[in-house]
Amino acid sequence: MNRMTTTARIWLVLGWAGFALLPWHLPPDANWYDWVIGYSAQGPRTALGLAWSDGAWWLAPIALPLVVATWPLIRYRREQASGILVGAGIGGLALVAIQGFAIGLRGWNWSILADLLGTEGPSQAGLGPGAGLVSAAFLMLLCQGLAWRGWCRGDAFIVGAIGAVVALTVIFVLFPVVIVLASAFRDEEGAFALAQFAEKFFDRSVWGFDCLSSTLRCGVAWNTLILAIAVGFGATALGLAFALVATRAGRRFAGMLRALAVLPIITPPFVIGLALILLFGRSGSVTALLADWFGIAPSRWIYGWPGILIAQLLAFTPIAFLVLVGVVQAISPSLEEAAQTLRAGRWRVFATVSFPLIRPGLANAFLLSFVESMADFGNPLVLGGNFDVLSTKIFFAVVGAAHDQSRAAVLSIVLLGFTLAALVLQYAWLGQRAYTTVTGKGDGGLPLALPRRVAWLCYVVVVPWGLFTAIIYAIILVAGFIRSMGRDYTLTLANYLTGFRIEAVPNGLFFSGSAWNSLFATLEIAALAAPLTAAIGLLTAYLLTRQHFVGRRVFELATMLSFAIPGTVIGVAYILAFNVPPVEITGTAFILIACFVFRNMPVGVRAGVAALSQIDRSLDEASLTLGARSATTLRRVVLPLLRPAIIASMVYSFVRAMTAVSAVIFLVSAEWNMATTYIVGRVEAGEFGLAIAYSSVLIVVILAVIRLIDLVVGERSLGRRTRGETAVQFAG
Repeated sequence: MNRMTTTARIWLVLGWAGFALLPWHLPPDANWYDWVIGYSAQGPRTALGLAWSDGAWWLAPIALPLVVATWPLIRYRREQASGILVGAGIGGLALVAIQGFAIGLRGWNWSILADLLGTEGPSQAGLGPGAGLVSAAFLMLLCQGLAWRGWCRGDAFIVGAIGAVVALTVIFVLFPVVIVLASAFRDEEGAFALAQFAEKFFDRSVWGFDCLSSTLRCGVAWNTLILAIAVGFGATALGLAFALVATRAGRRFAGMLRALAVLPIITPPFVIGLALILLFGRSGSVTALLADWFGIAPSRWIYGWPGILIAQLLAFTPIAFLVLVGVVQAISPSLEEAAQTLRAGRWRVFATVSFPLIRPGLANAFLLSFVESMADFGNPLVLGGNFDVLSTKIFFAVVGAAHDQSRAAVLSIVLLGFTLAALVLQYAWLGQRAYTTVTGKGDGGLPLALPRRVAWLCYVVVVPWGLFTAIIYAIILVAGFIRSMGRDYTLTLANYLTGFRIEAVPNGLFFSGSAWNSLFATLEIAALAAPLTAAIGLLTAYLLTRQHFVGRRVFELATMLSFAIPGTVIGVAYILAFNVPPVEITGTAFILIACFVFRNMPVGVRAGVAALSQIDRSLDEASLTLGARSATTLRRVVLPLLRPAIIASMVYSFVRAMTAVSAVIFLVSAEWNMATTYIVGRVEAGEFGLAIAYSSVLIVVILAVIRLIDLVVGERSLGRRTRGETAVQFAG
């Protein structure tokens, strides 16, 4: 009996355990004993018990694929077992899906079953842990059979990883997106209406082009596209400048610049917009100074295109920086030294050697910034004025007075088309060139200093932007201690005491502040979502860059879907998809975790793709040649070289889970209220001081967690010298 047979047998045992021991459905009132054992005072909850004694005959056929898969594994005939395992896996997954979708809370979901059986049908709740474990077992048995048939060179780990990631993407990305987008082709009665879709898609408010008229107003699609392109180029340029200064201009300013570059990402977007209003609004501090000193009349210039552009550059430059800093660090000094040996100057080396190797990072940074700008909701909501973008139009189509879910879905299709077009252009720009810079050979070279012109240009960009960022955060920090910005500048601690009061009671400390519950819930959700996001995202990047399988490009596009669609649409999609059986998780912590993981997974994927494009495949091949399995190679060879990508993915996912607004506003519940929804509530109530005070606390908490992630993950070691180490060596 070989190792692969042992793995298949383990999954088979788990499948039987899920069928016979765990509850098939998960009722909301179940305690932990009912959850684990599957039996309660009301009777059996397992699939076996329900089918045997409770009349749930539709669950009995699910045991047949388990029986079919058991027989060849007992006889240890791997050659004959592969086809049987594939058939059993496909059949089992199909049976679980069919019974889950066919029967709902009100009986038959399919009219054909009602016509055939002539009854209203049985009722069943959403699938529970038993159904989940049985489905996972069928999936892994299917992957085991495909590996035995030679898929991915017979590597069961790779086939299983592909199967798991594809299944998760289908359930938590494609399924809800298809549900919400399908409504674009239906009328209010649910009937198919292609003419109505065409009318809404080609509406003048979407594609009108009046930019040359006196009103200077374009359709919402053009507004969004032009803004996203400007933000993509601007954020990528700023991120590259920060990355070059942080990695190539010595360590003197590296820590401070990293902090200034990352600060905007740890703040709820609308708080940055609020700070800009406090500075540049009609009653803002800078506006008042300009009026007093230079007689410049106050205006509303901050509302519209300029304000959104500035706010989004502040918010999304950190994304570009996090992607590019690891790419710049990975440039091999030996290549630069070789060019210098051939008498190339520093500018020529930078232009012909260093900069071309950064192209994967530039492409990924632009794509992420572009997509983030298109999907941003908070900044346009606060600063948009009369400048409409797709995300706010979608939001008001869903929750506005004229509720039109079909229009929201149509606008989502427009936005998705822009995102897919950007991804295609990225592929065309990168082409088939190689960007490998990390090989198996030792590289103790010294990174080349920036050319003087490039260094000065970077500093000219970085220093003013860093100062501007610092001013923004000074305003945010100070506003929390002001009774009422713009009216009463009295210093007070009332805002912090209202939200975060701690009282001493006989039994210890009592957290009496109104914000504590939401803060603790947010920390718990974010702490669970961050490592899952990094793990799934980087595993997906590894499969996309190191493995060749059918549908790889389609799969990569699918991973970008949740990132391309605004959070408002994602929130509505999750409500529509997961509020009824077969997957009924609305109101639980699980739906929030799933939303954060698969909404933020593309950052881990793109960061991993950019990093892996620089790591020579010969490292993987050498490990496999020496007898290591793929899982061991991934854990001991690839992951240590992906630490910048791991940090980028974990930091971004944790921060987004702490600061997300648009998606979670539909998914929170009384038990799981998030920090951002609490802040939005305070803003709507006019309690701006409390909202900004809470945001300041979030900033401090997130900075501490980011530092902890840095310490836990560590830095990637490439065997290269730093300038400080070189100076010590020469001094010795």
